[in-house]
Amino acid sequence: MNHRQLLSPALASLLTVGAIQAAHAAEEGAAKDKEKCFGIVKAGQNSCANLSGTHSCAGEAKSDNSPVEWKLVAKGTCAKLGGLSLEQAKAALAQAGGK
Repeated sequence: MNHRQLLSPALASLLTVGAIQAAHAAEEGAAKDKEKCFGIVKAGQNSCANLSGTHSCAGEAKSDNSPVEWKLVAKGTCAKLGGLSLEQAKAALAQAGGK
């Protein structure tokens, strides 16, 4: 086996790892400009797991505007959209008896 056959897969692996790290860094940077906004989600359009723990995936919200469902919005816009902060959503959940 010659050196090119050995180096080619190694170089490809390094390039792949570099691309993945760059994408991850860009994603983290974008997340810094976002905030979780509870109570503004339409059914099936949530970003991830809900506050009450009844599901753990995006797109599983069952009803519109549930205070336990959230999606990422631009920082500073949640209140303008009529949404709740994490603390407000937790209080609403506690008031509803944890459901």
